[in-house]
Amino acid sequence: MSLRAHSKRLITLVLIAGGLFSAACKQRAAAAPPAPEVGVVVLQPERLVLTTELPGRTSAYLVAEIRPQVNGIIQKRLFEEGAMVGAGDILYQIDPAPYRSAYDQAEAALRMAEANLPAARSRADRLKGLAEIHAVGQQDYDDAAAALQKAEAGVAQARAAMENARINLDYTPIKTPIAGRTGRSSVTPGALVAAYQPVPLAVVQQLNPIYVDVTQSSAELLRLRRALQSGRLTQDGETQRRVKLLLEDGTSYPQEGTLKFRDVTVEPSTGSVTLRMVFPNPDYLLLPGMFVRAELEEGINDGAILVPQQGVSRDFKGRPIALVVNASGQVEQRDLELDRAVGDRWLVAKGLAAGDRVIVDGLQKVRPGAAVTAVPFTSAPQGAPASPGTK
Repeated sequence: MSLRAHSKRLITLVLIAGGLFSAACKQRAAAAPPAPEVGVVVLQPERLVLTTELPGRTSAYLVAEIRPQVNGIIQKRLFEEGAMVGAGDILYQIDPAPYRSAYDQAEAALRMAEANLPAARSRADRLKGLAEIHAVGQQDYDDAAAALQKAEAGVAQARAAMENARINLDYTPIKTPIAGRTGRSSVTPGALVAAYQPVPLAVVQQLNPIYVDVTQSSAELLRLRRALQSGRLTQDGETQRRVKLLLEDGTSYPQEGTLKFRDVTVEPSTGSVTLRMVFPNPDYLLLPGMFVRAELEEGINDGAILVPQQGVSRDFKGRPIALVVNASGQVEQRDLELDRAVGDRWLVAKGLAAGDRVIVDGLQKVRPGAAVTAVPFTSAPQGAPASPGTK
């Protein structure tokens, strides 16, 4: 075979081998799967007003337990149970006859004492002048002066007795010291009552405005104080004093209340302190003893990092973790410290920062270290399945 023919054959074989190698490379490239596509959310700091819900109960703004201050028989009940009464209104009438008689007797005793006073004063004045010129003995004058003082003391005593009788007579109509709504009556006309008895005749409560007393654990107070000292939270004193209320059935109370004070003593049995708020109650929707939940503002976080809850999972120890896509397009695992749930998102205390791309869709297709293709995640319309890149 000639040299030229041998060279042609060799070139042909090289070309065939190159073609086979190129086809194999293409087939291998076609067989390699593409990087999985995941939906990510880019975190941005937000201004967040942090609130907390605290359980509590309502209590009357003012409470007056109506008790008699003198003994006697109830003649009349002058109010309807459950009705509104004004301050000074008469609720019960005790039979005043014995107290009026005692007052008349005391008044007569006062007049008798006052009748004896002029004669005693005249005699003392006359003997004083005679004693000065030694017309009478000093002892006579001293006796007259003592008799005058005794007469004056008798008048004062009689006046005090009459005043005491008048006070007792004035106590026979039993009045309410406050305006409010009455409860049920524990007595009826004809009942015998005793002064300052332990059982009240009725209770009057002022319900507009009304108190709401809630409890907060001392541990929560310490956590809040540390957050304020570290600068993570700031407070606006005016808005912080405004309080919202949730009723027993979960509905919102239409009126806004005001935080009055925090107690300075921790209850040893519960480890909590009491907070007292005042709410307007014009329609008397709130009644004493109702269970409610108060929503208070804790503070403002100007750089809050919020991540969708579907982007947070748990490791085998139950610790919260999130998967993020780094600048190289690879998946990284971040250990998180969560503060609280805010709607459908978590407030992250540690582990994530502004600009992080958190995987919220396609988590089941990736693992740490894997290369992925990140696309913006947009929530799908209600009723439609969500997918990465949905517009």
